[in-house]
Amino acid sequence: MTRSDTSGAAAAPLTGGPRRGRVRGPGVPLPLLLPALAGLAFLLLPLVALLVRAPWRALPAQLTGTEAWQALQLSLVSATAATGVSLVLGVPLAWLLARTDFPGRGLVRALVTLPLVLPPVVGGVALLLALGRNGVVGRWLDAWFGITLPFTTAGVVVAEAFVAMPFLVISVEGTLRATDRRYEEAATTLGASRFTAFRRVTLPLVAPGVAAGAVLAWARALGEFGATITFAGNFPGRTQTMPLAVYLALQNDPAAAIALSLVLLAVSIAVLAGLRDRWMTAS
Repeated sequence: MTRSDTSGAAAAPLTGGPRRGRVRGPGVPLPLLLPALAGLAFLLLPLVALLVRAPWRALPAQLTGTEAWQALQLSLVSATAATGVSLVLGVPLAWLLARTDFPGRGLVRALVTLPLVLPPVVGGVALLLALGRNGVVGRWLDAWFGITLPFTTAGVVVAEAFVAMPFLVISVEGTLRATDRRYEEAATTLGASRFTAFRRVTLPLVAPGVAAGAVLAWARALGEFGATITFAGNFPGRTQTMPLAVYLALQNDPAAAIALSLVLLAVSIAVLAGLRDRWMTAS
């Protein structure tokens, strides 16, 4: 064996051979570690305090009370209905933004995502001005069809759908943009209409994104407060959802407020657990 062969054989394990063990990265600098730990404690301390101060023995009685049960039931029903509205309206809107090119598409996308950054109370005021009894559209709904949305259960669904739909649209649009369009083109080449291609080809491909967006929309609707209390009010059994019940109970019955907060915390953890493959895995 020549010298060059010997050197090549010796270098091979360094370049192409399998690595044994995991290479450790550099240590974390102390100026970064301390603020990071402080930030983690800042985020976790309120949740830990909620768990520590929770009335665990009285929890079943608190959650089975009349007002708490009504608020829980209304929250689940209204959040599910708002998610259904978001699916019916948001999936076609996401497809429009992802698959078509029209003037002002960027502006439309910005307006769709505006409820994400708009203060919820401002959203409730806007809904009142649009759909209230004397609103831009609401006056005609009342005069022609006798439909009044503010301070009703339907108003709760409308308010929650208004703030939750952008989460669904963003999720589905991102999934659509990542999907190969050649499958749709192949379907249309074989004679399928664009709607058939969407229903039979595109929709099954983006189903995980639709499911993730629906879960996010449902969780956002369940926790909505500002737009709901502004547009639908706070009437027990009719418009009082769990966040509103927590706010009201905090003034009169802190134990009930903590119990309802634990339910919302459990729902949030369940949502994160359901989306762990999407957000909590390393890339």
